[in-house]
Amino acid sequence: MGQMVSSVDYFDSSALVKRYMAETGSAWVQARCNDPVRTIATVDLSRIEVAAAFAAKLRGKFITQTEYQEARTKLVADAQKRYLLIPATTQRVDEAIELTARHKLRGYDAVHLACALHLNRALLEDDLSPLTLVAADDDLLKAAQTEGLETENPNHHP
Repeated sequence: MGQMVSSVDYFDSSALVKRYMAETGSAWVQARCNDPVRTIATVDLSRIEVAAAFAAKLRGKFITQTEYQEARTKLVADAQKRYLLIPATTQRVDEAIELTARHKLRGYDAVHLACALHLNRALLEDDLSPLTLVAADDDLLKAAQTEGLETENPNHHP
């Protein structure tokens, strides 16, 4: 990471969807994501969850086919150019399994937390500021706080 980076946010998919779809907290999420000195990290698998959310909105007729395609295109571009994608390695999955024993977490949320904790440890080892986990999921936020992470809920920024 370059010296220009002032802070790192780890976004779960519930927060990332807000970058592409108008929901509570979308303006706040877009401002965070568009901040050039902020690194936006997420597990690579988030792309699946976010795309699935887009597809659900299309099936539910909340968005048009054009809006769906535009969101998918933006997601692909952001994943390539804007996001720091954390691989869901076997070690991260093993950590996620352990996190499910300690906290009330769904599977993907445990993977998000394991990846955020891994990245946070790496930041602290490099004498950088700790990351902030951004999610719109109360169980994930509570688990992250218990594990010592700073958190933000975009739903608290309407």
